[in-house]
Amino acid sequence: MPTIRVRFAPSPTGYVHVGNARTALFNWLFARHHGGAFVLRIEDTDVERSEERFEAQLLEDLKWFGLDWDEGPDKGGPFGPYRQSERKELYARYSAQLVEQGNAYNCFCSAEQLEAERAEALKAGRQPKYSGRCRKLAPDEAARRVAAGERAAVRLKIVEGAFTWKDLVHGPTRFASDVIGDPILVRSDGHPAYNYAVVIDDHLMGITHVIRGDDHISNTPRQLALYSALGWQPPEFAHLSTILGADRTRLSKRHGATSLQNFREMGILPEALRNYLALLGWSPGDGVTEVMSDAELVARFSLEHITKAAAVFDPEKLNWMNRHYMKESPPRRLAELSVPILVSAGYLAEPPDAACLAWLERVLDAALKNLDQLGQLSAAVRLIFVYDAESIAQIEETRHVVEDADSRAVLQAFIPKALAAGELDYPRFREIAKSVQKETGKKGKDLFHPIRVALTGAVSGPELEKLIPIFEEGAKLNLGRPVKSVAQRLREFATAAGLR
Repeated sequence: MPTIRVRFAPSPTGYVHVGNARTALFNWLFARHHGGAFVLRIEDTDVERSEERFEAQLLEDLKWFGLDWDEGPDKGGPFGPYRQSERKELYARYSAQLVEQGNAYNCFCSAEQLEAERAEALKAGRQPKYSGRCRKLAPDEAARRVAAGERAAVRLKIVEGAFTWKDLVHGPTRFASDVIGDPILVRSDGHPAYNYAVVIDDHLMGITHVIRGDDHISNTPRQLALYSALGWQPPEFAHLSTILGADRTRLSKRHGATSLQNFREMGILPEALRNYLALLGWSPGDGVTEVMSDAELVARFSLEHITKAAAVFDPEKLNWMNRHYMKESPPRRLAELSVPILVSAGYLAEPPDAACLAWLERVLDAALKNLDQLGQLSAAVRLIFVYDAESIAQIEETRHVVEDADSRAVLQAFIPKALAAGELDYPRFREIAKSVQKETGKKGKDLFHPIRVALTGAVSGPELEKLIPIFEEGAKLNLGRPVKSVAQRLREFATAAGLR
């Protein structure tokens, strides 16, 4: 069996869609499972829409996603170049060969003529396809017109019959040739068409398996016709099902996040996204296993377990997966990942020092259980960075602590003792709380709820056991927004609530 070679061949016309990310992942898993090569090729033949910035973003997003490739535009390799825009001489050579062999011909039809044919077919209820008008031209006449400078496209002659292949996902697949017009190989402006360039590239790069979305099934007959005309053995084909939104329509922006860039900005961990997407249309076969490392995915991946049915993207399942991986992730890594999020919120100065990162680890330990995504962190830690005693005493959610006699009694006993203690740690806080309990007779929620509101301005949140050292340590750090110590908070609250 030849060495497995697969490719991911995106167009640099926008951000990497989650469907394309899954295609890249399945190709990567298949290559790694078989000890083969994973090739990255840039299909930038769409001159009007392809942009260098999208290619740069594409490479960055794939690296963030955790995929590595063996050959590509940034790495080179034995079958380069790996951008279609740099392979035009190859396309010209093979199109000329096909014309010379009589398997292709020059087409001089104008855009207006082709549109008229299309409109006529639709009006008659027929599937539009090229009439073959220029196919009847004598080769000598066509050559003379090209030599005279007349612009012409190059079309492949489709041979009558049927195109069949055994799709590795969908099984035996058949298309009749009479529904396929002679496809354009090279446009009249000299740019290669997709179905032409992809065949030339896949063959010359030694691609053994083409794993791609099922929206390409209708392209396969045209590509098989070209392989036959060139006398080449086609690769194996595996067409992946479409990814749908919860409403069973094709996943799009109206369903929410759809690109790697979106998920990265949301704070989804790449390993969580890889694990989730791997199970979107594929399963390890036991019907039970969900959380799988890269090594486990590589070891168990096979095309046989890819489903034909469309897969439904479930954001809540992805969040569940992300929560798992956040809990398993090293604290320092999460702290480093949280830096740009908190810098953007104005809470941190960049770059943070070692003391700040160590403190962030404590912050994340306190906040993590309430997060689905790291992108939610800035809202979750607002009570650490933003403290406004005047608002706490006035807004409906918390002013009851100021107005309630029992709550005021707790705070009038607690605040002086806490201020007298100086910098607090949690054991000392507990001692003071027990003293207040004896003095006021309050315990449980009646004791700790007023204290929480006075310290945080919130009725719920992380445990005070974790927040108190965060406040005290944070007050000593040089942050983008200063954190107030326990004493600062209590003094300001006492003044705003009229407790002193």
